[in-house]
Amino acid sequence: MVALLLVLLLALILFGAGFALKALWWIAVIVLVVWLLGFLVRPAGGGGRWYRW
Repeated sequence: MVALLLVLLLALILFGAGFALKALWWIAVIVLVVWLLGFLVRPAGGGGRWYRW
């Protein structure tokens, strides 16, 4: 009985980790797209500075 509970708990943990990793991959892709769009939609002015501070 304890072994069955441990196997079920392990399966639940692995499923949760797999789902979390898949969600993190999607977040990473979205951040990459926003970062690349930041290069394309940069303001015309700025005088060659990297940041607009």
